[in-house]
Amino acid sequence: MVSGRDRNAPVSTAVLYERTGAGWRAGASRPAHNALNGWTDHHREGDLRSPIGVYTLTDAGGRLPDPGTRLPYDRSAGFTAGGAGFEGEPLSGSFDYVVAIDYNRRPGTSPLDRTRPLGPDRGGGIWLHIDHGGPTRGCVSLGRGPMKELLRALDPAREPVVVMGDAASLER
Repeated sequence: MVSGRDRNAPVSTAVLYERTGAGWRAGASRPAHNALNGWTDHHREGDLRSPIGVYTLTDAGGRLPDPGTRLPYDRSAGFTAGGAGFEGEPLSGSFDYVVAIDYNRRPGTSPLDRTRPLGPDRGGGIWLHIDHGGPTRGCVSLGRGPMKELLRALDPAREPVVVMGDAASLER
């Protein structure tokens, strides 16, 4: 689960929950970033907000070799980010590891696939990726270590999802 501090904040907390025979077990709470302008119920291309909702996690990839995920993994030089973020932080390395969030994308394809079933105006390319120290354009970012841990923990047989949004929206 990724929970933002408020609707317009780019700072969140991420917690991996695992279903066990005894119920749900929460992992460690990790700092995360989301989009510069916070969260939205109706994401649009370029709004600089992360979409609120529950989304499947079916595909992964990155510039670096597979760290041991069970998800299909696409290693490609296409996972390259350059330039600087909104706060001047370097973006290089942000896409060393990614997990595609199945928002306006075709599950079962590389995270680099640009197919947008809801249309291009609804945005896409929403990923979990390595944190670069500042807000994102719409993705959720985690530290390098937690991102590798997440990749190793996700099992497609368990149908993983991400629940994400600002805390007030998630309480509804």
